[in-house]
Amino acid sequence: MSGPFDIFGLGADPEKPQESPARKAQIASARALPNRFYEDVTVFYEDGGFLIHLDGKPVRTPARQILKVADRPVAQKLADEWQAQKNKINPKNMPMTRLVNSALDGVANTMVEVREEVVRFSETDLLCYRAEGPDRLVERQNTHWDPVMIWMEERYGCSFKLVGGVMHVSQEGETIERVREIVDLYDNPLKLAGLHSMTSLLGSCILALAVADGFLLADHSWKLAHIDEDWNREQWGGDKEAEERRAYRWQDMKAASFLVTAVG
Repeated sequence: MSGPFDIFGLGADPEKPQESPARKAQIASARALPNRFYEDVTVFYEDGGFLIHLDGKPVRTPARQILKVADRPVAQKLADEWQAQKNKINPKNMPMTRLVNSALDGVANTMVEVREEVVRFSETDLLCYRAEGPDRLVERQNTHWDPVMIWMEERYGCSFKLVGGVMHVSQEGETIERVREIVDLYDNPLKLAGLHSMTSLLGSCILALAVADGFLLADHSWKLAHIDEDWNREQWGGDKEAEERRAYRWQDMKAASFLVTAVG
């Protein structure tokens, strides 16, 4: 193979219509994994950005763009993922590469829509819906979630309504508009991709913003987002498949939190 490499479509024909990044990932997961075909992984600086070279050839995204980032720590994370591949290249083990691909191929072209998706989470944010019982679960939620809500109000002036149970509560329009103003500041596709991914994984725009702003560490926010799940596991035991899914999603969470904090 003489041209640049892309992670999910090695040898793809650039003249043919390309699948979306999400579809590329699904196809890559379903088909036989490609063999590792390279020896050396290097970070290469060119024209104001960092590229990942495999045996001297640059990696491409599924949409056939050169995979190029402005921040060396992000480039190093990408290179580390490529270097960590053994005999086979498994995209499931490359959360940073998948997320950066999504940012470059998808988010960069739909910034307004992606921001709005993040804002919509604040309308039904996880932290606003509290258990009505048992008392120990209610206390656990209040103890761990209330400080984040207080921070959100003091830091950004956002005051959210809380409700017991799952009945929908409409947040004040000025609160949602304030969240929109905050999210609109994310004008870098990689940083926005990280915020969007965290919001989806946590089920909470508030927790994602707390991580992005440095108020919470990623692992702390992850625990806060799983208070209900952990409570149920304590009462009735765990489920192996659920635990495996959670572990996989945690790798995505770590990549997203790193991206949103490392990008300048």
